Amino acid sequence: MKIKLQYFLITLFVSAQLSAQKKDENIGTEVVNVVKPYTPTISDAFKVKETPAQEDEDNTKREPIKYSIYSFPVASTFAPSKGRAANVDKTAQERIYKNYVTGGIGSYLDLMGELYVTENIGDYDYVAGNLKHLSAFTNVKGLEVDSKFLNTSLDLTYGSRRKSLAWNADMGYQVQKYYWYGLPDDFGAGFSNAVREDIIEDINKVQTYHNFYVGGKLKFNESAFSDMDLKYNAFWDAFGSQESRFFAKPKFAFDFLEKRITTEIIADYVGGSFYKNYNGIRNQSYGVTKLGVYPSFGMKKDDWSFNIGVGLFYGADNENDENKVFFYPRATANLKVVGDLMQFYLGIDGDLQQNSYRDFSNQNPFVSPTLIITTTDQQYDFYAGLKGKLSNEISYNLRGSLINEKNKPLFVANNYSEAPGQDRYKYGNSFGVIYDLVRTTRLFGELKADFSKNVTVGINGTFSKYTTENEREAWNLPQIEFGANLDVTITEKWYAGANVFFVGERKDRQTNLDILPIVVSNDIQTVKSYFDANAHLGYKYTDRFTAFLRLNNLANQNYERWLNFPVQSFQVMLGANYKFDF
Repeated sequence: MKIKLQYFLITLFVSAQLSAQKKDENIGTEVVNVVKPYTPTISDAFKVKETPAQEDEDNTKREPIKYSIYSFPVASTFAPSKGRAANVDKTAQERIYKNYVTGGIGSYLDLMGELYVTENIGDYDYVAGNLKHLSAFTNVKGLEVDSKFLNTSLDLTYGSRRKSLAWNADMGYQVQKYYWYGLPDDFGAGFSNAVREDIIEDINKVQTYHNFYVGGKLKFNESAFSDMDLKYNAFWDAFGSQESRFFAKPKFAFDFLEKRITTEIIADYVGGSFYKNYNGIRNQSYGVTKLGVYPSFGMKKDDWSFNIGVGLFYGADNENDENKVFFYPRATANLKVVGDLMQFYLGIDGDLQQNSYRDFSNQNPFVSPTLIITTTDQQYDFYAGLKGKLSNEISYNLRGSLINEKNKPLFVANNYSEAPGQDRYKYGNSFGVIYDLVRTTRLFGELKADFSKNVTVGINGTFSKYTTENEREAWNLPQIEFGANLDVTITEKWYAGANVFFVGERKDRQTNLDILPIVVSNDIQTVKSYFDANAHLGYKYTDRFTAFLRLNNLANQNYERWLNFPVQSFQVMLGANYKFDF
């Protein structure tokens, strides 16, 4: 009975499914009687396919759909805006002018002027000129003699820049005028007014230095012959002194065993004569020749970088028939301890240094025209130090040096006599040059800070200790030097700055030969230390025109740069600068 009921339900379910077919299909009905007893069996297992087979032969087909598009123009006033990049604020680039003129006038009738002009000729050539002038037409307060000065120079250049070669030819002239106004404090105390006036009148005759030069430079971009410097100087003064100097320095650079080898060759000759020496002996001549070669090569390994070379020089004193060969080791090494934050460096250097009357007069314009000229043997300059950055804005440099110099020139005040009628530089108002073996121990420190593009600060200091072989002191060399500077851009129109420096006391010697005994054991003079502060203020009226105000010697000190030679006290200068193009 149960079996019949199950078959009946199955038959009823199939019938319900078939009734879903189309109405015109009639499958009929039939009654089935099952009389055999049910015997269950287990069929074999089979895997169900992922996609079962579709057994329906009559699947419903999709009805086709037909459609068409009727396009016609539509009037529209809409216009999409173009895309734009976001604006970025930027500072307008300041125009750079090729030419400028600067002028100023100071409280001591100081006159300052400079003109610089350059112009291109064609695509490669150019011409340039530079005229400078600085003078004072008022004497230092409290002096009986003239202390005016003048310094004017003109430099002309013609050059060419091409792909394989760049060169320029230079020519210039300079004239300087100074007075030997530095008389000792007790000079001429026993003279009558008439005698004193005669001496002062003679001293008030100016010393004039003239210098004329021609020279040039060559630079090859694609050659083992790298570059060359050439220069000839003719120098003379108002006392019949004359000097000639010729300088040539070719340089070669080439690769060897994957190393860059550079070689410098130096030829330097100085010759001239003085009308007489300080003791009155006529026609004192000198001639010194320096020939040298300096090969070197550099290399890098990890954080180390090296430059190793040697200097080999030949020196000849033509007047004294003295010839000698000099050998100098030259090497530098640099180690990046902490990248750019800290670098350790050390090196050793040496050189045969050429001296000249012109160089001495530029350092000390009050030298007498009676000097001895020879070379200085800088046997070694060994140094070591640390440099790097404390931050992105602050950099530093610390350096210690040991220097040994044979025949180092030292300025020393000349001994003098008060007798009327002698040369105007023999009244204790001039300097000579003596040579000695000087050993120097030096410590140098420097700190620079760029807090922004508007504020920069710098500070440096040097401490030196000197040991001499023959002289009692290292004459006129200070042990302590200090300097600092500040530059501030206040607004787009205003800027200001200041610089200060301190020079420690120096030692000099001087003897009045009219006082007996002739040799005075206690002739050492102390030149006091001095402090000088200067400031400037500027206003940029336009990008072409700028006005400025300069204040010098703010401490108003009549300090002595050289023994018995005081400088001008507080000074004010007002001036302007104008830039232009042709």
